[in-house]
Amino acid sequence: MLQHHVSQDPSANPLVIDTGTPPIPEAGAWLARYDGAFGAPLRLSQAAPGSPPPNDMLEQLAAAARAPETATYGPICGDADLRSLYAAEVSRLYGAEVPAERCAITTGCNQAFMVALLAVAKAGDAIILPEPWYFNHEMTARMLGIEVRPLPCRAASGFVPRIEDARALLADGRVRALLLVSPNNPTGAVYPAETMRAFTELAAEFDCWVIADETYRDFLDAPGVRPHALLAEADLARRVVQLYSFSKSYAVPGYRVGALTAPARLMPEITKILDCLQICAPRVAQRALTWAMPALAEWREANRGIMVERGRAFRRAVTAAPGWRIHALGAYFAYVEHPFADQTSRAVAQSLAVKRGLLALPGTYFGSAAQDRYLRFAFGNAPAEIIETIGPRLAIQSIDE
Repeated sequence: MLQHHVSQDPSANPLVIDTGTPPIPEAGAWLARYDGAFGAPLRLSQAAPGSPPPNDMLEQLAAAARAPETATYGPICGDADLRSLYAAEVSRLYGAEVPAERCAITTGCNQAFMVALLAVAKAGDAIILPEPWYFNHEMTARMLGIEVRPLPCRAASGFVPRIEDARALLADGRVRALLLVSPNNPTGAVYPAETMRAFTELAAEFDCWVIADETYRDFLDAPGVRPHALLAEADLARRVVQLYSFSKSYAVPGYRVGALTAPARLMPEITKILDCLQICAPRVAQRALTWAMPALAEWREANRGIMVERGRAFRRAVTAAPGWRIHALGAYFAYVEHPFADQTSRAVAQSLAVKRGLLALPGTYFGSAAQDRYLRFAFGNAPAEIIETIGPRLAIQSIDE
């Protein structure tokens, strides 16, 4: 007779247990202790649109929700109309010829990153992440059993990564992907086109992939300037997976729609992964976005201008605050050195939240102790006139005030 072993409850996946907990809820709880002395709390902690989409978009979403066909399964890689429109936009923006068959619509850009990583790397492989990093990128890799190799980015270079720092990380041949995030989350740094090209050429030298997360590309402070030409050159495009999010550009983060563009040879593998993860992206949002891409072009450009002005307002406010220094700023983000060399970034961020009602995130949420001199501010969800008022909140002589 078989003997059944009686044990305690089984444990969770150790790769998940060993992965850090999402940090934003912890930081948000600090504001509960703020007494209102400096006015209403100001949350500059999460990259979320500060206003809803236009009414016409809301009407399109409502109409799409009432359409019986949006309640059914759709194509794995996205509805054909949206894929075609997105491919045309990618082709125009990057000066490339990208067919719809090389694009997929995903359930948000976080999923697009996971799909890209699953398609090119397996447990035991490694990925290079620029540090400071977006914590969901790091968490995803660790949960998949993929080693994270930090690529240090420094204030002296505006937090743009350097080729000479990456080369040694590739030497053992275990790196399967190199992540580039521009405009960057958390720093706001915008990588020059020549940097994007140089890293892709380095990836070719070591036979690995580039994953280019360009979630915030619609908020560049230079309209009409091509971010890079990677997708237009066949030798480079063959090893690039490019990611995008509709959430910020159309102010619909709750509808969870992202996209990726990949070489044709990788699309069958991406399709398998998407079938297991999502079956299809949310169809209500896909239907509405098919209308929105052409119809809201002017609104998107106006929204870009609003975000640029918020960034300028933030720069003015911080420049006037003694001891604080912006090292990188772009899209929704700024990476700011705080003036308290003897304090951790967590202690400084907590003090600002509790004492001044200003919520930013500690630099160590985005990497190692090397980030302890910095806070990340996400200013995209606050009007410029409110951002202009943060100077007095930063004007503290001690975190114990």
